[in-house]
Amino acid sequence: MEDFKGNQFKKDIILVAVGYYCRFSLSYRDVSELLRERGISVHPKTIMRCSHNR
Repeated sequence: MEDFKGNQFKKDIILVAVGYYCRFSLSYRDVSELLRERGISVHPKTIMRCSHNR
């Protein structure tokens, strides 16, 4: 998909992060912590940028 071209993370990780944020009304920090618990280090600002670009 062109929407994900140039991103640092795989599209699956981006979709999971944005999905958590939208579906469960979590903060960017909460989503970042959930991903970190699963071994994926993503800064909350990165999640914010991805969610605003979709």
